[in-house]
Amino acid sequence: MADISNVRNNAAKGRYELTIDGQLAIAAYEQREGALVFTHTEVPEALEGQGVGSRLVRAALADARERGLKVVPLCHFVEAYIERHPEEHDLLALDAPG
Repeated sequence: MADISNVRNNAAKGRYELTIDGQLAIAAYEQREGALVFTHTEVPEALEGQGVGSRLVRAALADARERGLKVVPLCHFVEAYIERHPEEHDLLALDAPG
């Protein structure tokens, strides 16, 4: 498993951030009613295909779990990640807020 310790939650900007080689990848979210609503992810072109997005989402989901929050994956990347990882299915909010 890749190290996720350098992913940080920038709550002021509503996003998880991972900086690699001076380039910033983000997973944006809105926190509502006990859930993180993921709206989009962005990975710089130079970092694509290296698992950066997956590292970012894995860390974000681990943080949501630790904080007792559910997840609403409006972002297709986050949705696809959760679909591929059944161990994360319990994080899905059954009644999506908002």
